[in-house]
Amino acid sequence: MKAHTYETQSTITPEKALDFLKDGNQRFVNNLKANRDLLGQVNATREGQWPFAVILSCIDSRTSAELIFDQGLGDVFSVRIAGNFVNQDILGSMEFGCNVAGSKLVVVLGHTKCGALKGGLDAAQIQEMGMDNLNHLINHFDPIINEIIEEGEERSSKNGALLERLNQQNVKSAIEDIRTQSSTLKKLEDEGKIKIVGANYDVETGVVTWL
Repeated sequence: MKAHTYETQSTITPEKALDFLKDGNQRFVNNLKANRDLLGQVNATREGQWPFAVILSCIDSRTSAELIFDQGLGDVFSVRIAGNFVNQDILGSMEFGCNVAGSKLVVVLGHTKCGALKGGLDAAQIQEMGMDNLNHLINHFDPIINEIIEEGEERSSKNGALLERLNQQNVKSAIEDIRTQSSTLKKLEDEGKIKIVGANYDVETGVVTWL
């Protein structure tokens, strides 16, 4: 399989881009790989890149987008931050990927058993450790936690049901933030030039579920 060129990228629709990722995850789950000449892809992309998707995922070492979607060099922009949420810099990266570099799909990829979300649920204990920057990060999830937690429910990473609801809602919240905080990406979506979708990766099975 060869690297994408400007010509091949320009023929990909948002729907086709999504199919590429779905097919790739199916190969991954079945322990298969597309036949790629990676060194050839290095040579083919040395003058430029034409990825078909931008994937926002967590820094979790188990969630490498290129692996779980079986993609090669130059196929996707991979944006990673603990807890897969958006901020201005990430939005700028997405705007570059879609509006400048021509990607057709934006994916917000959450995952089960997310350590960042666990930290958000256990924020009181984490804060006692005195890591200011980490505390800043996990506090990002507070509004979502307050929105979904039920009266009397235990706020703890040991509460598996709450953790998974937080995971799902965090993906939805990130998608909403993309649409409300980036007029560029919202316009591209409204015009049908890109899709913005959410997904969840199961660290136990390797399966990606599309939300």
